[in-house]
Amino acid sequence: MAISVRTVALLALGLIPVLLLPELGTVLTWLGLVVVLAVVDLVLAAPPRALEIERRPLGSVRLTEPAESVLTVTNPSGRTMRALIRDAWQPTAGNGPNRHRVTIPAGEARRTRTALLPTRRGDLQADLVTVRSSGPLGLAARQASITVPGHLRVLPEFRSRRHLPSRLARLREMDGRSAVNVRGPGTEFDSLREYVIGDDVRAIDWRATARRADVVVRTWRPERDRRVFMVLDLSRLSAVRLGEAPRLDASIEAALLLAALASKAGDRVELVAIDRAVRARVSGTHGPAIMAKMADALAPVHPTLVEPDWTAVTQVIRDRLSQRSLVVLLTALEPGAIDSGLAPVVAALSKDHQVVLASATDPDTDLLRQARESSADLFDAAAAERGELERRAVATRMRRVGAEVVERLPEDLAPALADTYLALKAAGRL
Repeated sequence: MAISVRTVALLALGLIPVLLLPELGTVLTWLGLVVVLAVVDLVLAAPPRALEIERRPLGSVRLTEPAESVLTVTNPSGRTMRALIRDAWQPTAGNGPNRHRVTIPAGEARRTRTALLPTRRGDLQADLVTVRSSGPLGLAARQASITVPGHLRVLPEFRSRRHLPSRLARLREMDGRSAVNVRGPGTEFDSLREYVIGDDVRAIDWRATARRADVVVRTWRPERDRRVFMVLDLSRLSAVRLGEAPRLDASIEAALLLAALASKAGDRVELVAIDRAVRARVSGTHGPAIMAKMADALAPVHPTLVEPDWTAVTQVIRDRLSQRSLVVLLTALEPGAIDSGLAPVVAALSKDHQVVLASATDPDTDLLRQARESSADLFDAAAAERGELERRAVATRMRRVGAEVVERLPEDLAPALADTYLALKAAGRL
């Protein structure tokens, strides 16, 4: 039972006759009248548990894109339902006004709509819908919470897709439309065409030239159907906040852009998200379907506060790859990575594969290094400078064992990794 504001107001109005006629009987009469009216109103209120509530499936939505939770409320009772319905979601769903006042005649149905604007990637859940049914006088109400499960999967935002058209244009230049003239270790024969001034004489096909009146050259294009294997680090290093989001979010953006580009190039893409065990895997999918599958697989993954197990990463890679491939490690390039065993793993993988180590850097580091206003700022600047030198030393060590290192600010990591992929493909190093 719930007492309405109207009932409280009636009780307060009873103070007026009490002040004018301060007899005990007057007070009791007024209180009794209000209580009787509230009880009658409560009896006449439609039972909230009799409602039939259905929730429209929400499916999935990208981060920062709006969604809508729609409830269909049916009143099978024989009384008119005057209800206040609350459709509550967890705070990260970004729900707007979620209390809806509706009047549902007997045997009819109404719909309520709650706007959602998610602020965090992952799975959002709704459980209970609270219904407060008021009587015709509005003095009292019945309240009940009804289980109406709801699920909304919030996919990664994929902001980096704005860089895809320009990278695809470069890919088309490499892929047969403006083919290279000289064969490289990672190229395949494309076609023959007439020689033009500026072509490399090593590209001349002398047999074809002998059969024709014109000089003919061979053109080559980067090989297709290569393997691109991405490893997404979910350990404590990925939990560090870089600006407004953790490092993991920047790594996910880079992985999505690279997957989109590599699939368009005809390469086979595979991904594992791992800390000390595999938390998500995408494999066996080609073409446009891989983007939807990858976004769905990466939506619920979050950093875990454990040390990375690079030995397990090596075993996963060796189990999946039997030929030379591009292995992309999306992790943190920090001095602590050496202690966790990253360097020996990169050295071992580089013997059989082309390894790229991609890491998002902290945008606040440069600000700390430049601060000089107080003694505390000087200590912060010294610490930031030392951290930068250690990080550079780690990057140099990784390059010496054969890995390509890509370090950028979070918003620049995705296009930089895509450029590295294109450069390796153009050079025939995949």
